[in-house]
Amino acid sequence: MQKRAMEGYEKDWQYKKFCAYGFLKNQRFYESFMLLYFLHLGISYLQIGILYSIREILLNLFEIPAGFLSDTLGRKKTMITSFILYIFCFILFSVGESFGIFILAFIFYALGDAFRTGTHKAMIYDYLKTKGWEAYKVDYYGQTRSWSQRGSALSSLIAGGIIFLSGAYRWVFILSILPAFLDLLLLASYPKALDGKAVVLNKEALGETFRTTWKDFAESFRRPKVLRAIVNTSVYSGYYKALKDFLQPVIQAMALSLPFFTTEPEEKRTAVIVGIVYFILYLLTSWSSRNASSLARRFSSTAGALNFTLLSGLMAGFGAGILLYFGYPVVAVLFYVLLYMIENGRKPIGMGYATDYIKQEVLATALSAESQLKTIWSAVLIFITGFIADRFSLSLALIAIS
Repeated sequence: MQKRAMEGYEKDWQYKKFCAYGFLKNQRFYESFMLLYFLHLGISYLQIGILYSIREILLNLFEIPAGFLSDTLGRKKTMITSFILYIFCFILFSVGESFGIFILAFIFYALGDAFRTGTHKAMIYDYLKTKGWEAYKVDYYGQTRSWSQRGSALSSLIAGGIIFLSGAYRWVFILSILPAFLDLLLLASYPKALDGKAVVLNKEALGETFRTTWKDFAESFRRPKVLRAIVNTSVYSGYYKALKDFLQPVIQAMALSLPFFTTEPEEKRTAVIVGIVYFILYLLTSWSSRNASSLARRFSSTAGALNFTLLSGLMAGFGAGILLYFGYPVVAVLFYVLLYMIENGRKPIGMGYATDYIKQEVLATALSAESQLKTIWSAVLIFITGFIADRFSLSLALIAIS
């Protein structure tokens, strides 16, 4: 109870489930190596940009409809469907070798992301609402998100070991199926109260609910503060999402410049260094998420915190590009780490700011709308990054985009 008095909320069984969800969700062993996997198979930067853009465009098409389905048909079923789609995606990545197969895999990936985006955040916020803990949403969400980053840290270390021992990238996709299945079972155990308002699945009731949801959604977005919050968070998140995987070839350049494991093949040398760097990186982003509320308190308003971190993140990306261009990949990686940390510090602050002005009943829909704007930025920036990296260099692409 002392812990509750200090933090204002109780770390009960459902809190532990929220943390476990994030931890298992981020046991994506492939994530730290996906771009390197494509480059290893001869996929160009431009093709990689096209693949990622396809994913983002499909996300853009399906996110708001998925948010409607979540708010009207039940969040648990929506989330479970998402993880089934992820499992199909992992299977395709593990067996694919051609550009066409990867397009199909990314279609499943995008559908999975569309069903998941905004939905779990809305479940957390609903739980805080029922408990009367809304005032602590930044800290609560930051704490649960920190477990996602811890999961990513462990995942990258395990993935590095898998590739080092097997000598093959595809095993990281195969082994990612198990934690996805465990997360599916965990979601099935969530209380029914977190499902949101559900309706009987018939045409009349469904149509009426969609009309009501859209009306509430439109009313929420007429408020300037909501628009400002969503645009601010989506710009940086889209930029971050576009550039984050391009850290992998930067680490590879760093790994090959270091005098370690020189007798091992290039893939194994890279796997060890990538695993270690991402492990440290995600421990730092976990710390960043946990301390998001402390960061927000340093500013007179959450809007000020969002603006400061937006500019800082863009400067970090620009610095990484400059350093890579002049042949300092080790220092470039450090600037890239800042880019990651800023995103994970911003997310809880942005969520707390936005949810103050969005009606609870349409929260999943509104958060999906924020993600839709993010995917527009991401789709455009990923394609441009791939194009510039293919024609000139990755360093110039980072500089231009930032």
